[in-house]
Amino acid sequence: MRMQRMITAVEAHAEGEGGRVITGGMPVLKGNSVFEKMRYMQDHHDDIRLLMLREPRGNPALCCNAIVPPCDPSADAGFIIMEQTEYPPMSGSNAICVATVLLETGIVAMVEPVTMLRLEAPAGVIEVKATCKDGKVERVEFMNVPAFAAHIGVPLDVPGFGTVEVDIAWGGMWFVIAEAAQFGIDPRAKNGGAVVRAIEAMRDAAVKMYPMAHPDNPDLAGPTIGQLTAPATDPATHGRSAVSVSSGVFDPSKPEALTGALDRSPCGTGTCAKLAVLHAKGLLAVGEDYVNAGPLGTTFTGRIEGVTKVGPYDAIIPSLSGRGWIYGVSQWMLDPADPFPDGFTVGDIWG
Repeated sequence: MRMQRMITAVEAHAEGEGGRVITGGMPVLKGNSVFEKMRYMQDHHDDIRLLMLREPRGNPALCCNAIVPPCDPSADAGFIIMEQTEYPPMSGSNAICVATVLLETGIVAMVEPVTMLRLEAPAGVIEVKATCKDGKVERVEFMNVPAFAAHIGVPLDVPGFGTVEVDIAWGGMWFVIAEAAQFGIDPRAKNGGAVVRAIEAMRDAAVKMYPMAHPDNPDLAGPTIGQLTAPATDPATHGRSAVSVSSGVFDPSKPEALTGALDRSPCGTGTCAKLAVLHAKGLLAVGEDYVNAGPLGTTFTGRIEGVTKVGPYDAIIPSLSGRGWIYGVSQWMLDPADPFPDGFTVGDIWG
């Protein structure tokens, strides 16, 4: 058997969102932080992201993570998040997948009934609490990086949809957020195509009109992702969200690249950004839970644990919890004669 590369991965999902976790076959990544390692991978080994996420090994909605040695001495492991068009600095669903894989495969020792661990993401170190029973991670809760709202209720002209009111917030990624009713869309799974088209058009407009950079790291720019929200339909929840993960080239000068796939989960960083917006509007207090339902009806629970400052912004310290499941273990190979070493995209499902 000939192979140019062999990668071992554990296949997992968090509340429906696929988060493949690479546990073997990664090259050595240079850097003094996981953020620097992410940048090194982006510059020198982006072929791995393309190989894992594009066809024939991936699909438009899939995310991928690489377990890497942490640089913070207090962290148990580091992880780099990969999506179709970017390397997000943080992701709730991927953090849940990574924690589940680390503990259920024994990479990090599981302690029942509760395992505490620290993971270094590109956005920083997060504290993780995993509730475990009989070798299974039943729930993952973590303290996310501080979240904050940068713009509240500002107008945005979205081509094809008119002027809508949006919020711009950081929850580990830069989000543009709007009520789905402004687009005449119910953000359910069956309306996924319409939801994605609206969000991608909104995101493209927002990055032109409201370009953002994180006060602590100007390289964390955006908005790179969008979210439509709606009132709850289940009394056990507080609201609903739908997020589009872009699958086209993130280049605002190319309207034909405005493609994406619906996040199957309620989106962890999106939920945290939503908490920040609700707090800024006086609708959610410190210590209150917020159960956010995604397009499949699965939920993440967010809570404001405290308040802080990030640069000039009033910020919250959010926690997030949800469930993850392992559904397979794979070894992915690349034959040196394979005509698609970077995978491929086809217009029927990739736009």
